[in-house]
Amino acid sequence: MLFRAALLLILVSCLVSIKVISAQEPSLTPKTLGAALASKPLGNDAGRIAEQVRSWFGKEDLVKGARPKVDGLNVAWAIEVPGAASAPQVVSEDGAFRLPLTRIGETNVYAAVAELTDGTAMRWAYDTEGKRFGGGNLEVYWIGPDGIEHAGVPKGKLTGQPVWRSKIFPDTERDWWVYVPAQYKPESPACVMVFQDGGGMKNYVPVVFDNLIHKGEMPVTIGVFINPGSKSAADARATNRSFEYDTVSDKYARFLLEEILPEVEKTVRLRRDGASRAIAGISSGGICAWTAAWQRPTEFSKVMSWVGSFTNIASGASLREGGHNYPALIRKTERKPIRVFLQDGANDLDNQHGNWPLANQEMAKSLAFKGYDYKFVYGQGFHSHQHGRAILPDTLRWLWRDYKPS
Repeated sequence: MLFRAALLLILVSCLVSIKVISAQEPSLTPKTLGAALASKPLGNDAGRIAEQVRSWFGKEDLVKGARPKVDGLNVAWAIEVPGAASAPQVVSEDGAFRLPLTRIGETNVYAAVAELTDGTAMRWAYDTEGKRFGGGNLEVYWIGPDGIEHAGVPKGKLTGQPVWRSKIFPDTERDWWVYVPAQYKPESPACVMVFQDGGGMKNYVPVVFDNLIHKGEMPVTIGVFINPGSKSAADARATNRSFEYDTVSDKYARFLLEEILPEVEKTVRLRRDGASRAIAGISSGGICAWTAAWQRPTEFSKVMSWVGSFTNIASGASLREGGHNYPALIRKTERKPIRVFLQDGANDLDNQHGNWPLANQEMAKSLAFKGYDYKFVYGQGFHSHQHGRAILPDTLRWLWRDYKPS
């Protein structure tokens, strides 16, 4: 009898444990939060959802005016405001967007979810009884299937390389990574694409490479992801980025051709014709990519630039030497064998160095005037990688279309 009682107690304990595990709250998403708000929770249910929101956004951030949570085109906002006489709102700077927040039961937590249109970009803030706080820039884009991982698609290998100490840029060191697609075969030299500010781009570009190479929509391509040099590994302020990226000279192209690519070729075989080499970057990395191709068009014939800094930002540069002169140089120089993709947004930077949207439009007009093979995608975005990342699969398809090694 004692044995049966003990066995029964164990079974009951297991059932209780199973129930507790199954009752664990799922992670919130904008969609699940929207569904929870639509159910108009009360009492304990409202308290439970409010606690989930506090955990998701952060209790301290919720009081200060938390940044929204974004999942594709779905955006969730939330704040905690004790004793609000009326429902707070999310408002855009120009007043075109207003979204009332819903109080969660009798708690002080308010939240709302909206599905925005692809390409929406706005400056927003919370509005509580006429007082605005929190806020920032928001961009949302649809991420297509080629931007996410899929089962059955062969995955390439991304490998961190030993810290590189440059001779062309003396006293600098940098981190860098090499991606090798699953389809690479040593007997067949591969194309190569170099990414400036590679520490960020390595986190999402390889997935797109995997998908497009698998579908035959771009050639087998080695990815080289390289950070700008630093004068001191212990001090991020000692970056050599602007000197390397914004200077209008052949120095960075030489750095790639004389130091980095020969090092890559110690482990993989690369094609050396310009048609098989591409180079990419964002902001100053974008103008850097263009400069490398401009200086060495037979070595790099494909360029991808996101929110490129075609402005007078170069460290110590005179007005005569700045990258803002490229539109005039393009018009007055014999056309070079370069295919270039430009992306920018109407809300990009405008400061003492120049106006980024205007500079990129001038670049596009000059490329068109001279008959270059170019594409310019202009949206509403800010100075960020978000728009470029969303359209990366289409960009790569366009850059590598009709590829034939020379």
